Amino acid sequence: MKTIYTVQHTQSIHHTNGMVGSWTDWELTDLGKQQADQISLKLQKELEGKAVVLYSSDLMRAKQTAGFIAERLQVTPVYRTELRERNLGKCCGKSVQWLRENIECPEKTIDDRLFSDAESRRDEWNRLKPFFDSVMAEEAENIIIVSHGDLLSVFNAMFLGLEAESLNTVDLFGFAGGVSQMIIKDDGKRTIRRLSDMSYVG
Repeated sequence: MKTIYTVQHTQSIHHTNGMVGSWTDWELTDLGKQQADQISLKLQKELEGKAVVLYSSDLMRAKQTAGFIAERLQVTPVYRTELRERNLGKCCGKSVQWLRENIECPEKTIDDRLFSDAESRRDEWNRLKPFFDSVMAEEAENIIIVSHGDLLSVFNAMFLGLEAESLNTVDLFGFAGGVSQMIIKDDGKRTIRRLSDMSYVG
């Protein structure tokens, strides 16, 4: 049996100052650091005595969240660019208000791009898919993945065996600091036991 935990990075400065997250390198707030420490403590209790592989986005807010987990579990994080949040192009470094006022193409399908130099959700899906396949195939029995909200919503759909086009009509979004637990049984059946469980930060 394989257990996969996904962790959405905790509160970041861009959550409090009205700026776009995406590929900008925001750090965690003081509250975000406290939340990450709480997550690491609870994961330590759940995974005590078990070998763990830890993957993380290489963006600062995810790296800092993963750092608390890595220290508590005494593992070395593996940073992967595939786990970055969706690239929103020219609005990176701008405010959310600027984004809303300057959208070039409203997103109605997974192939739409908010800006000409941004990723569509299909682009994001295609970026993540090889990493997802490698995680599903590897022998490690306990895996933790630290990433971002939009990226993890795509991961959730992949885990359930949905096609990319399903994102046109459904979404499985979480919250900052939410922890999901996914099980793959020996017969291959996939189960989501927890989805964006916020009790890990409380």
